[in-house]
Amino acid sequence: MFIHDDFLLHSPMARRLYHEVAARQPIIDYHNHLPPADIASNRSFANLFEIWLEGDHYKWRAMRSNGIPEKFCTGNASPYDKFCAFAATVPHTLRNPLFHWSALELKRYFDIDDLLSPASADHIWNTANARLQQPDRSVHGILKSFNVEVVCTTDDPADSLAHHRAVKDSDCPTRVLPTFRPDALLRIGQPETWNLYVDRLGAAANTDTSSLDSTLDALASRHEFFHQQGCRLSDHGLTRAPAAFCSRETASAIFDKARSGATVSPLEQDQFATFIMIRSGELDAARGWVKQLHLGPLRNNSSRALRTLGPDSGFDSIGDASQAEPLSRFLDALDSGGSLPKTILYNVNPSDNYAFASMCGNFMDGHTPGKIQFGSGWWFLDQKEGMEWQINALSNLGLLSHWVGMLTDSRSFMSFSRHEYFRRIFCNLLGSDAAKGEIPDDFDLLAALVQRVCYGNASRFFGFFNGPLLA
Repeated sequence: MFIHDDFLLHSPMARRLYHEVAARQPIIDYHNHLPPADIASNRSFANLFEIWLEGDHYKWRAMRSNGIPEKFCTGNASPYDKFCAFAATVPHTLRNPLFHWSALELKRYFDIDDLLSPASADHIWNTANARLQQPDRSVHGILKSFNVEVVCTTDDPADSLAHHRAVKDSDCPTRVLPTFRPDALLRIGQPETWNLYVDRLGAAANTDTSSLDSTLDALASRHEFFHQQGCRLSDHGLTRAPAAFCSRETASAIFDKARSGATVSPLEQDQFATFIMIRSGELDAARGWVKQLHLGPLRNNSSRALRTLGPDSGFDSIGDASQAEPLSRFLDALDSGGSLPKTILYNVNPSDNYAFASMCGNFMDGHTPGKIQFGSGWWFLDQKEGMEWQINALSNLGLLSHWVGMLTDSRSFMSFSRHEYFRRIFCNLLGSDAAKGEIPDDFDLLAALVQRVCYGNASRFFGFFNGPLLA
């Protein structure tokens, strides 16, 4: 049996920390891309493809690398044939995180011990599909089974949040809250689509958006609306932090230029994005929200794939843009104005680990523990080695005891076992240190740290709970 009780736990202390503490903690999944409509409707999945393979660019990248034609990834092949194509790929993923993830997901969701391969594909397909018809494998059933206390989806400011309101009125066992992601407003370099978006934002706020001032009013109105719906986080996915500061008059002139349909220069794009990001930070700080900055990917590398498949199809990679200086200037601008919100910094390039971890310490306020967070291993770093690198950098340069821990960043309801994966890795790291005498072999001391990182810190940092650290 590959997935057993002590999977990834290589010392007595690691096993005790995981089984007695980490495994018992509820899940706060404070950043993901789960579809709110599926939660509102308590979706039931017809087959393993729908819940496991649909929209998963991690699997598509591996399948393409295995020589699988595109029709089995994003194309028109049948769900079963796509599943079989993935089954043929999994044996080739040894030492890739997909091998661990796939085995763990099959075990936790369907109690399947067989490793996925062409030989086991039919049995796994039929067993999982039968299990998916049970009530505890609908969306609400999954949320309850995995003890998911809070889910924070990722939402556009122009979204009506109708699905979130429907969830509140349902018997969903989990708090489902929106996250404010105004990235579309920054894309002023694409005037045609940007103008359509500005119109949409205005309609959502019932506000005319023909000027910069009225558009800022619309943004603030939607921010307030999201707050009323329970939102406590914003999020931005950027190549790097914007730091081309400009006056309100300059931003207004750039806005008017793009609103007329004219093309704005790269500098003007950066200036406008910086202006909007500063305003967004001020709104977040005023309402006590947490701002998330996901920085560093190089997106849509294949122009061929972008033309034929569109974005978010698995053709993004790690970027090497200079991060530290613009990030410092952006955070300093908010801090100097007294409007720096609680912030989480995520990097996708491991070479930026120490830069980001050290940056956090520059803007602590001596009042809010862990105000600026070095976020968990993200995207290409969301695997065992990447998680360990991130934990080590944070431990060396900051205070691990105030870290808010793990999230799924996933579009799949099959990803909640990622929290277990992280918790096992975290407990094993601590157990290994204790076994080597590098930290005290003190269960109570380490148990308190595990509880905080797996649950307690996130609960307090985001304002979800104010109780004691240990249950």
